[in-house]
Amino acid sequence: MSEYQLSASLEGHEDDVRGVVFPSSRLVVSASRDATVRTWKLLSPSPPKNDCSISSHGSAFINAVAYIPPSSTYEDGLIVSGGKDTIIEVRQPGKPPEDNAERLLTGHAHNVCALDVSPHGGWIVSGSWDGSARIWSIGKWECEAVLEGHGGSVWGVLAYDRDTVITGCADKLIRIFSPTGKLLKTLRGNKDVVRALCRVPKGHSSRAEIASASNEGVIRLWQLNGRQVGELLGHESFIYSLVSLPNGELVSSGEDRTVRIWRGTDCIQTITHPAISVWGVAVCAENGDIVSGASDRIVRVFSRSSDRQAETQVIQAFEDSVKSSSIPQEQVGDVNKEKLPGPEFLEQKSGTKEGQVVMIKQVDGSVTAHQWSQSAQQWMNVGTVVDAVGSSGKKIHYLGMDYDYVFDVDIEDGKPPLKLPYNLSQNPYEAATKFIEDNELPIGYLDQVANFITTNTKGATLGQSSQPQQAVPAGADPWGSESRYRPGDASSAPVPTASSASKSQVLPQAQYLSITTANLQTVRKKIEELNEQLIQEGSKDVALNPPQVELLRALIKHLEQSPAAASKASPAVANGLDLVFNIVTRWPAAQRLPGLDLLRLLAAASPSTAEYTSLSGDSIVEILESSGVFEDRDRSNNIMLAVRAFANLFATEKGRALADTKFDSIHSLVKSSSLGTTNRNLTIAVATLDINYAVLCTSPSHSALPSSIDRGLALMEDLAGIISTATDSEAIYRGLVAAGTLLTLGEEVQMAAKEVYDIEGALQKAKQRSQESRINGVVAEIKGLLV
Repeated sequence: MSEYQLSASLEGHEDDVRGVVFPSSRLVVSASRDATVRTWKLLSPSPPKNDCSISSHGSAFINAVAYIPPSSTYEDGLIVSGGKDTIIEVRQPGKPPEDNAERLLTGHAHNVCALDVSPHGGWIVSGSWDGSARIWSIGKWECEAVLEGHGGSVWGVLAYDRDTVITGCADKLIRIFSPTGKLLKTLRGNKDVVRALCRVPKGHSSRAEIASASNEGVIRLWQLNGRQVGELLGHESFIYSLVSLPNGELVSSGEDRTVRIWRGTDCIQTITHPAISVWGVAVCAENGDIVSGASDRIVRVFSRSSDRQAETQVIQAFEDSVKSSSIPQEQVGDVNKEKLPGPEFLEQKSGTKEGQVVMIKQVDGSVTAHQWSQSAQQWMNVGTVVDAVGSSGKKIHYLGMDYDYVFDVDIEDGKPPLKLPYNLSQNPYEAATKFIEDNELPIGYLDQVANFITTNTKGATLGQSSQPQQAVPAGADPWGSESRYRPGDASSAPVPTASSASKSQVLPQAQYLSITTANLQTVRKKIEELNEQLIQEGSKDVALNPPQVELLRALIKHLEQSPAAASKASPAVANGLDLVFNIVTRWPAAQRLPGLDLLRLLAAASPSTAEYTSLSGDSIVEILESSGVFEDRDRSNNIMLAVRAFANLFATEKGRALADTKFDSIHSLVKSSSLGTTNRNLTIAVATLDINYAVLCTSPSHSALPSSIDRGLALMEDLAGIISTATDSEAIYRGLVAAGTLLTLGEEVQMAAKEVYDIEGALQKAKQRSQESRINGVVAEIKGLLV
C-alpha cells in the first residue's frame, strides 16, 4: 500500500488548530485557539482546491469539534464545538457566523476539551476540565446525564455504541459508562494522563476493541472487559489525538510533531510537521484520507491516492519546511553535543524502525534531527535543534515562506524599512549576506547584520541598550513587535549580548513607547482604492474629492520624513486631520481600517493630533468613542488601531497631557472593548497603552498624587488578566513590564496585586506559557518587589 502524501495545506486560522473532523470527502471542519470554527469545502479534487468559510466566531479558545451527520431536519448535518467559554455550540455548517446557533448547550463549569457523537445518533458526549462528562440529547438539546466520579479533567470521550460511553481522564483512568450515567467498569494501567480514545475496528490483529493514548507517549489497546492486549510504542512525547482508518489501521498525533500510521502494532509511516504540536487528527471514512491540525495554524490533508495528492512542487515545499523547521531543545531532552555522531552516521547506519530519530552534530556545530523512513530506507532531515527562544512553532509568513523571525531594518530615515527574514536553522552570515545582496547594500554592514541576528535570536531585547535609561530612537518600538534595527546607529547604541541584556534591570520602565511601523504608501493606496469604491457606490457625500486626495498625498509625504521633521507644524497635518477624522467617523465601518492606521501614526508624529477639536469641541478621545469603533467587537483590528492611537499620544507632551486628563474615558473604552479578545495585536496594543500609563503614574510629577494610586489599582486588575491569559510572548512581556512598573508606586498597590489580583498566580502562568529569558527576568524582578 502506498504512503500518505500531502494533499492540501489549508491556511486561514490565526492561532493553533486544536480540533479537526473530516465528515466527507468534500468537507473538513477545524477549530482553533483563534476562537473560530472553519469549514473547508473541496472545490476541485485534482489538484485539490478548497474554499474556506468561518462557521462560528466565539469569544475564547475553541478546543474541540465534532459533526452530527445529515438528517431530514438538518440536510447538511450540524457542527458541534466547545472551548474555554464552557458553552457547546451547535450550528448548521452553511450558516454565517453572525446568525444564531441552533442551540447553545450550557452546564459545564470549565473548558470543554472533548466532544464525540454517538455513531447511531441520538446523543453527544462532552468532556471538560470541570471533571465531568455530559450526555446531550440531539433534537431535545438537553443534558440527559452527568458522568461523574472523575478525579481530574476529562480529556477524552468516546461514544462507543448506543449503550456505551468511555472517558479518559487526567487521573490516568479509563471509565466505561452507560448513557444514563451509570459507571460500568474502570480500566487501569495508564501511567499518565489519558488524552485520547478511539474505537478499534473489528479484525484488528490484537482483538482490541478500543485504544487509548496518554502523556507517556504510549498507545494502549484494550478489550472492554478491562484486559490490555497490546501497546504501540514510537511517539516521543504526549499523544493528543487518536483515530482509526476504515481498513483497521490507527492514526495518532502528538507533541513530537508527528502523525503516525499504525498497522497492527507496528508504525508503518511517520509524517513530521513543521510545527511543535500536532493537536488533532481525523479520518475521512469515505476514502481513508487524513486531516491534521497543528500549532503552526495550518490544517493539512494527506492522501494515499495519487489522484488526490498535491502537485510535486507543493509536496516538496512541505518537505523543505520540515527540514528548515526548528525543534526546541526541551522537546528532545538533554543533548550532549560532544557525544553525538557526525553526518557520516547517516550513510553508514540504517534505522531499526519507522520513525526512529537520531541527533547529528553537523560540521558547523549545529544539531540536526533525522528520522528513519522504513519505506524509503533512508534518514530524513526533520529540523534543527534550537534553544527555547524563538521555537514556539508560530512562524511568520513572508513572501510565500515561513520564518522564525522577520526583522524590520531601517537603513535610512524617511524610507520604509527593509525586511530581513531568518530561520533559526540558517547560518546568520549566510542570511546577512543574502539580505545585503538582495537589497544592494554596502558589504560593510555584513558583520553588524550578522551579529544582530545572532544576538536577537538568543533572547536579547531589540533596541535595549546595556546602559539604563538610554534614549530610544524616535518612533522605535524597542521590544520586538517591530524588531527594528538601524545599522547607522550601531556605534551609539550597541546591540547587547544576551548575557548583558539578562543582567540589566528592566523595572521600572521609564520610557514611553509608540507603535509606529507602517508602509505609508500602502496605507495611501488602500484609502484611495476604498474611496473609489465609495464613489462608484454613490456615496460621494463621504468620499474624498480630488483636492482632498491631493491633501492625503501631501500628508503621507510629510509623515514619510524623518521623525523630527514630521513632528513640526505643517499645513499638511492641520488640514489632513479633518480628512482623517472624516474617514474614521463617516466611512462605513468595514472601510475605516486604513484611516485608523493613519490616525495612530499622526498621534505619535504630531502634537496637533492631541490639540485637535471638532466643531462641537470633542478631542480625539470623544471622536473615537462616538464613532462606535469600540462597540464593534467583530472588527477587532479597528479597535486595535484605535488603542494604538491612544498609546501613541504619549509620544508628545500635548498627547501625554490629553491622555492624563482623559484617563477614565480611555480606560473604560479600552477595557470594555478588549476583554477576552483573542487578537494578539490588540492585546499588545492594550499592554503598550498600560505601560505608558504606568510610566506616567510613576513619573516624578505624578508618583505622589492620590490619583496615581487609584489608576495603578485599576490598571493592575487589567494587567493581571493579560499576564494570566495571554498566549503571545510579546503581550505577556509588555503586561509584566507595565505591572512591575506600577508596583513601584508602593505598598498599597503591591498588597492589592498580591491579595486581590493574585499577581503571583499570574506570574506562574506566564512562566508556564513562555520560557523566554526576558520574561523570566522580569518575573524575577516583580517577585523581588513583592517580597
